[in-house]
Amino acid sequence: MRPSRRKVTPAGPAIRNYHDSGNVAVIHSPLAILVALLDRLGRREPAATIAGYAFSPVSAAGFPEINTTIAHLRDVLGDQTYESLARKGETMTTAAMVAYAYDQIDQARTELKAVSK
Repeated sequence: MRPSRRKVTPAGPAIRNYHDSGNVAVIHSPLAILVALLDRLGRREPAATIAGYAFSPVSAAGFPEINTTIAHLRDVLGDQTYESLARKGETMTTAAMVAYAYDQIDQARTELKAVSK
């Protein structure tokens, strides 16, 4: 199933464009940005899951905040829970991760709309 094409976050269009073009080598960077955003929104379990897929030397070089975000997630969730969630993300295919990321973006958007009303 193809992810939604709605513009949802600054990372959303980059995730979509890299996935649609087949350029999955650099899709980790916008996903790393999404990890930080989800962490800031308090959506830590999905952030840890996506971090497991997104973390790479390239994403860490392009978005060094991923290192402090992962450290924060480990602190809040505990090492064991973080590792379990990250492992889940690590084993996902690119298509599954993109679909998961868009689902998490949609859920975060829904929660933010509810709070702003």
